[in-house]
Amino acid sequence: MKYQNNLTFAKQQDSEDSLSYLRNRFHIPKDKNGKEWLYFTGNSLGLQPKFTKNYINQELEDWANLGVEGHFEAKNPWLHYHEYLTDKMAKIVGGKPQEVVMMNSLTVNLHLLMVSFYRPTKSKYKIVIESDAFPSDRYAVQSQLEFHGFSKEDVIEWKPRKGEELLQIEDLEEIVSKQGDEIALLLIGGVNYYTGQFLDLKRIAEIGHSKNCVVGIDLAHGAGNIQPNLHESGVDFAAWCSYKYLNAGPGSLSGIFVHEKHAKNKDLPRFAGWWNHNKKTRFNMRQPFDVMDGAEGWQLSNPPILSMAAILASLDLFEEVGMKKLREKSEKLTGYFEFLINEIDSDDIKIITPKNPKERGCQLSIQVKNADKSLHKKLMEQHVITDWREPDVIRCAPVPFYNSFEDVFIFTEILKEIL
Repeated sequence: MKYQNNLTFAKQQDSEDSLSYLRNRFHIPKDKNGKEWLYFTGNSLGLQPKFTKNYINQELEDWANLGVEGHFEAKNPWLHYHEYLTDKMAKIVGGKPQEVVMMNSLTVNLHLLMVSFYRPTKSKYKIVIESDAFPSDRYAVQSQLEFHGFSKEDVIEWKPRKGEELLQIEDLEEIVSKQGDEIALLLIGGVNYYTGQFLDLKRIAEIGHSKNCVVGIDLAHGAGNIQPNLHESGVDFAAWCSYKYLNAGPGSLSGIFVHEKHAKNKDLPRFAGWWNHNKKTRFNMRQPFDVMDGAEGWQLSNPPILSMAAILASLDLFEEVGMKKLREKSEKLTGYFEFLINEIDSDDIKIITPKNPKERGCQLSIQVKNADKSLHKKLMEQHVITDWREPDVIRCAPVPFYNSFEDVFIFTEILKEIL
């Protein structure tokens, strides 16, 4: 597509966009005068679908009217509620239903998965992460190392080359080739939170497995944004949150993926609770623990229904539209955003996110030379919500569900004025 740097073009693209109706399905934040903000932080917290309230109210009504019998008699019986999410979530991340379940929060799930998949020995115990991994991932792997009697210094960092911002897959290959006999686990962010780089998960899995390393993926910035095709990638496990691109509300539940090759391995060590016990005998309280097959075998407790209701609302919207169409719009919308930023005549501004649409999601990380957080403050004063990351980057995510071509045009004009 040949882009044009004018408002008429942006409005024309919106009028031709078959998904433009979706914007009206979300609550867009407004100022005190009722004017909509420009919202570019779906990579931190997705906006609320307007019908989410109906899904939650249904469960509140059933709780009010049925009490404990809601587990069996509610419109959506609570006993099976997590199962209503599974097929829809599996489609979004490219897993089989048996490989996916929604439960807990993200870092909790990473720890539970590492209980099973980080099994260090005296000689093979190190963990590989990206040098700019999200802090919670770094803290999680460091604490796992220390828990097992090793040092947090036993983290190996996959770093960008000097003078570059993006990771090169060849450098990971070299790390594993040289140190693979000492590496037990690769835990990599599938889409890097800082640069927005979408990494080749299949290649990462191949590299790790070549030296008998377990491969796990944090998809916090990927689920609902890109199509990770987790089953096909061959990674051993993954986890993600649901409050960013999945629009399920602040602090909402996480999802996990465990590849089917591990589905029936009951010898994998794991923590146990009654919700990963065999469904058929779960309520016969005196039965010995009998772990379920598949991802459900990592559950511990019965699910929080109100949070899952919000997730179901969002997943129903994904089911209506489909990831294929969302990705198609995302690539066009982000491509236009990139074009407009590059049109700004300034040596002080640079996009550090990959240029190749297949190597990024909808986030563009814009580096502004000599900037500080006052830039973010000035954008907020213009009713633009972005995300500031030290030392000099604003992360902006035009989400295909609710952002428009006009949004990105107006944002770029505002940024140009500020600079």
